[in-house]
Amino acid sequence: MRGLKNSDLILPITLTMHLCIINGLLLFLTPETYSNVYHILHYNISWILITYGLRYYKRSRKERFLTNINKVLQLYLIYGLAYFSLFGITGRIYESLEYQLVVYGVICLSLTWFRVLFFWFRRKYRLWGGNSVNVVVIGRDKNLKKIRAIFDEPELGYRYLGYFDDRESKSKTYLGPIVDCFLYILENSIDEIYCAASEFNNKELRNLIDFADNNLIKIKIIPDNKEIYTKGMSIQLYGTIPVLNLRKVPLDTEFARIAKRTFDILFSSFVIITVLSWLVPLMYILIKLESPGDLYFKQKRHGLKRKAFWCYKFRSMRPSEDANTKMASKGDMRITKVGKFIRKTSIDELPQFFNVFMGNMSVVGPRPHMELHTMDYELSVDKYLVRHFVKPGITGLAQVSGYRGEIEEKADILNRTRLDIFYVEKWSMSLDIKIVLQTIINAVRGERKAY
Repeated sequence: MRGLKNSDLILPITLTMHLCIINGLLLFLTPETYSNVYHILHYNISWILITYGLRYYKRSRKERFLTNINKVLQLYLIYGLAYFSLFGITGRIYESLEYQLVVYGVICLSLTWFRVLFFWFRRKYRLWGGNSVNVVVIGRDKNLKKIRAIFDEPELGYRYLGYFDDRESKSKTYLGPIVDCFLYILENSIDEIYCAASEFNNKELRNLIDFADNNLIKIKIIPDNKEIYTKGMSIQLYGTIPVLNLRKVPLDTEFARIAKRTFDILFSSFVIITVLSWLVPLMYILIKLESPGDLYFKQKRHGLKRKAFWCYKFRSMRPSEDANTKMASKGDMRITKVGKFIRKTSIDELPQFFNVFMGNMSVVGPRPHMELHTMDYELSVDKYLVRHFVKPGITGLAQVSGYRGEIEEKADILNRTRLDIFYVEKWSMSLDIKIVLQTIINAVRGERKAY
């Protein structure tokens, strides 16, 4: 009965459906491509090997549609390379390259819709009581309340029956002292036991583990957190020793770095060729006509790992001695007429695409601050330097959320840092694209603090 609850058929059914979608579409859209047995083997074996290498079908009970979206995009990219490599091997493209691009797009779209339907159906199935597991907690500590919030989500399929603890409680979920848990677990078909490690010594924990193993019950240990856990942490194994990594940065992976750098190079090259190639001469004339000085304003700012670099902008102010110590403010007399316009439309930031192309900035990331401000904030703002785990960006999550320009009060830099840290911990290519699109929308609409 317990095996049926865990729905071991999900993986083979999902794999079968994916292969059916791929083969069905290829047979319907490109029958000539699919007429060769070698082609059939290539498409199917490639999918199986790539998904195995990515551990794509490794499912978690708490997984939702967007949980592993990065892995989905990786799969589409790598399988796309395998898909088109066939034409290089055979030396023949059926129909045309454009048509094959459309076919592959339809395959990806269909697989995505299947993913949508899969998670929708799984949610409904769990709400009806299927694919569920019965759980109890042994030992009560501060983490119990936090875990309960997950157990109480019926779409995740947990059926939380209560907790055992030697400290008596009037709570409706209190099941009694720990000594009573063994009989209760056996009588109520418990699938998983969650045990608070801080409540037991080594011998008691070993007895609980032996009891669970001898009765085919999964046991999970809730470690004593000592109030240090964060959402950005991960567990790493050094041999058999688990080590807690409190600062997991998605951009630490090689694939993520390559993907982001590729996007940066392509996007910055496009802007440099199509916009800056004609805008730079025009800005040179306009800026020089209004005030003497250089075309570019360059300033040392802190970037990745707090390393300083020269950040470039179109000059929007008259030269002054406090340019490297004072941020622009509303009604700032240093701003020229041309400068007022280019700052309002964010045109002054466009030379930073040269910084992106050279590699000391990214299109999206925490905005770099001048050196003096970094030295101040790293002492006055908690975890401020976490934002320097990634490259600074031309735009960022904080900027599209309304925190750009002058820092008028302490809450501005605190909220900006909070959003920057969220970006560092939750980076994804889809988040970058969303921020870029929102930046364009904000630039067209105009922003209140763009001065």
